Amino acid sequence: MSRAAAAQEPASLHEHAFGELDAHLMREGTHPRLYDTLGAHVVAGGTRFSVWAPHATNVSVVGDWNEWKPDATRLRRVPHTGGVWTAVVPGVGHGALYKYHLDGLFKADPFARRSQREPETASIVWAGEYAWGDAAWMAARAPRSRPDAPISIYEVHLGSWRRVPEEGSRSLTYREAAPLLVQHATNLGFTHLELMPLTEHPFYGSWGYETTGYFAATARYGTPEDLKFLIDSLHQAGIAVIMDWVPAHFPDDPHGLASFDGAPLFEHPDRRLGFHPHWNTMIFDFGRPEVRSFLLSSALYWLEEFHVDGLRVDGVASMLYRDYGRGPGEWIPNASGGNEYHEAVELLQRLTTAIAREVPDAVTFAEESTAWPRVTQPPAQGGLGFTYKWDMGWMHDTLSYLSRDPVHRRFHHGQLTMRGLWAFSERFVMPLSHDEVVHGKGSLLRKMPGDRWQQLANLRLLYAFMFSQPGKKLLFMGSELAPDREWNHDASLDWHLEREPAHAQIALLVGELNRLYKDHPALHELDCEPGGFHWLDADDAERSILLYERVARDGAGADAIVCALNFTPVPRPNVRIGVRAPGAWVELLNTDATAFGGSGIGNLGAVEAVPVRAHRRDLSINVTVPPLGALLLCRQR
Repeated sequence: MSRAAAAQEPASLHEHAFGELDAHLMREGTHPRLYDTLGAHVVAGGTRFSVWAPHATNVSVVGDWNEWKPDATRLRRVPHTGGVWTAVVPGVGHGALYKYHLDGLFKADPFARRSQREPETASIVWAGEYAWGDAAWMAARAPRSRPDAPISIYEVHLGSWRRVPEEGSRSLTYREAAPLLVQHATNLGFTHLELMPLTEHPFYGSWGYETTGYFAATARYGTPEDLKFLIDSLHQAGIAVIMDWVPAHFPDDPHGLASFDGAPLFEHPDRRLGFHPHWNTMIFDFGRPEVRSFLLSSALYWLEEFHVDGLRVDGVASMLYRDYGRGPGEWIPNASGGNEYHEAVELLQRLTTAIAREVPDAVTFAEESTAWPRVTQPPAQGGLGFTYKWDMGWMHDTLSYLSRDPVHRRFHHGQLTMRGLWAFSERFVMPLSHDEVVHGKGSLLRKMPGDRWQQLANLRLLYAFMFSQPGKKLLFMGSELAPDREWNHDASLDWHLEREPAHAQIALLVGELNRLYKDHPALHELDCEPGGFHWLDADDAERSILLYERVARDGAGADAIVCALNFTPVPRPNVRIGVRAPGAWVELLNTDATAFGGSGIGNLGAVEAVPVRAHRRDLSINVTVPPLGALLLCRQR
């Protein structure tokens, strides 16, 4: 139900006291806002503490006001709620430190709005207020993330984006980062900014993907209101915000969710379903209704309370398969004997359905690396209901191809063209994400073969290939600087490269690609529909050339953009390309231009269409495609 509709619901759902309707919806697995009732809420005269702990026999809240003494402040079990305990503690208010004591266990609050900074683990009573300034953005944001909109995402790990060397290389705070991120993302022309997980996490090296506080903005960079300021600033600059969110697993830190009330509660009780062997983390019990309500509430919390425009859901593939990361005998088949995790499928369908209902302007992105069908189709049609899916296949094939010596690329031409088999089976985002530049994989620049000139030319070609192909775009922070070293989460990006021409020219190219992508409907309007992309020549493996065109929805092709890419270091003169219209065809982009660090080989800015048939067209142009270069051409208007 929407916030407007919620005003007509019984008051018990929206007061801090946990009532019968809350209990019913939680046990049904459909409660959209448990954070309104569970957790710590400042009320007249004190704070109401409420926690779900059905296995516990004795629950109390301890804090700095009672010297952390177990049983000093007992909670009472509320009948007919499935194990909710609650009490109002007089005199406790905003800023108080607390934990729950459950039969000898000290636990942080699963619904805490704020936590202490690591290594401390207490929760903090929080009733902060923030005055948003993004009303104009929120009222008009829906078209910004639609499939026919230009979506170019800058992925950011806040802790290592930029640091303060004068202060021990500390990370920027949310408020310090805000103006700098706005300026940088605006200068480069990105439409969206994706924040890697900022939910509270005890281990910085997990990059936020091992969450303990599903309702708490990490205290490493400031208060929840400081994070709101960052999001608000981006919105006022016209930039949408996507947040990474992790429903697949959580860490087993003693103060966290694992064995919360002395027994498996949030995790599945059978380790063959409740423990992740790849990451040594716990897996949520996706079929348990109360856990579904917990995860659903967390997702909506960030969308509603923090004005986030979209969620990138991490680890979807690991949720969909019972045998993910497991060998024979290490997993439990479903009732039909298969490996599909039906309960997780249903959870994801409920999640995307609830988001579409409650926050219809928000979008969702699935990190799903397999061929699971209909990820971006509606649940009513058997789909998962996501708005977009990461195209991991494109990323793997393209980086594998470009890592090869150009002399061998003709034998692997299919790695560039095979995407045509699935490019429109889902609505895709083409990611060059953090995962490709860590753990010894090297930077994108270092993946490229050849001398330094060829490495840079290959990188320019990669970016032009991504921006000219159908699908939304994602580039990890720092990729615009073409660094030699891979990403290090303990250090700042190599900002000194901005002062080195060869690297600054890559950033210039990224900005120009973003501008062209936004300004030309042919490059984005039909990103997710087959009518927006036509192969002209996909089979020239011998010369390692691709020819294709992008068109807008008008259907006439008057604003078509022709793309010619040469994946060898040899200039290719006399490449004939069939075109739709007479007149001059101008170079919108030449990645070999000297301004981008190229050799300057091109076509003097434009070529004339002549009545020579090519590619099933009566007219054609004759161009020189530069070495390791890409040309984008359109008819002169």
